[in-house]
Amino acid sequence: MNINLLDRDNNVSILLAGILSIIISIGIARFAFTSLLPSMLVDHLTVTTAGVLASFNFAGYLSGAIFSMFIKDINTKVKYFRLGALLSIVTTFVLATTQNEYLWLASRVVAGFGTAMLFLIGSSLVMLKLNLENKTKAMGIHFSGIGFAIVVSELISQYVLKHGTWSDAWMALALFALLSSTYVLYILSFDKKLEQNTVKHKISSSIFSGYVILLILAYFTEGVGFVVQGTFLPDIINSLDGLEGYGNLGWLVVGLAGIPSSIVWMRMADKYGSVNMIIVAMLLQIVGILIPAFTNNMQLNLLSGALYGSTFIGLVALFMNRAGQLAKNNPVVLMGAMTSAYGIGQVSAPLYSVALIEAFGDYSTTLYVTASIVFLGVVLLFFAKRYEI
Repeated sequence: MNINLLDRDNNVSILLAGILSIIISIGIARFAFTSLLPSMLVDHLTVTTAGVLASFNFAGYLSGAIFSMFIKDINTKVKYFRLGALLSIVTTFVLATTQNEYLWLASRVVAGFGTAMLFLIGSSLVMLKLNLENKTKAMGIHFSGIGFAIVVSELISQYVLKHGTWSDAWMALALFALLSSTYVLYILSFDKKLEQNTVKHKISSSIFSGYVILLILAYFTEGVGFVVQGTFLPDIINSLDGLEGYGNLGWLVVGLAGIPSSIVWMRMADKYGSVNMIIVAMLLQIVGILIPAFTNNMQLNLLSGALYGSTFIGLVALFMNRAGQLAKNNPVVLMGAMTSAYGIGQVSAPLYSVALIEAFGDYSTTLYVTASIVFLGVVLLFFAKRYEI
């Protein structure tokens, strides 16, 4: 079977471009910060500054998520998708070329906005472009890009760190993003004939039923659950007695565990129901969050990374795909609303994390609080099942 990877309407091309867009947005504009954090903590940053930078990044992401809710037509989606690629690349170059913390704060906000444009709208474009009747499994492949994003950014970062500085690593990541974006922007666009027949979809408040609101609130708690390990996991592992230097291995495990996770979770959702699988994934995530608070066993802490990677990525896929199913013709509206709630959790979590780390001198209390908030999300989902559509 011949597959033309330059064919904009080929499903393989669409999925490849979607995965590359996730590597640029989630892997480089977002998670490379986590990968390079241990090196930057040694040479440039404090944990408090890192937490504030993470919060600023998520604030930018939140603003992008809210903004994306009001983008109604395909032409405009494509324009802001392209803007997201530009912002993700430029802000990575900023981290590579300066150590001015004010510029870093500004760049992290802008990078967050760019990530939302590239990831959220990009996922919407992939869903719209795929030539399939049942897109659930294909979207599982698309969201596996989050795992690839962590692995690719981690491998590039650690390879460069062997030969250079964290600034050099940011430069290599920026160049990779620049090259990859040329393919992404070519494939995830629409030809002129389709653009001339653009359909605009109105935003309707009727979509926000009690069931959907409970899903949105649960996704808020998952936003909190995602952030603490998503920002600090390498440093959490490095801070445990006897595990100094294993943090980046733990982070690589996160990405490797994440690659197949969305595909597995989406298939299970197809069989057992989305909300049921979301509940199972969040319960497993709670176990992963709590492991570093109870033990410094290396294998168990690597398991913590595996549980985190296999659940947070799967949960993004499960929630986003459910939003797409419920919203039908305009998936970006509900995806934007849900990601906004997720984003509020993301913005708040680094701030309370930093306060608790400073107050207690370790990560344990932060992990307890985070696990409790995620458990609240599980409770909300049990209520949601009563109203499931």
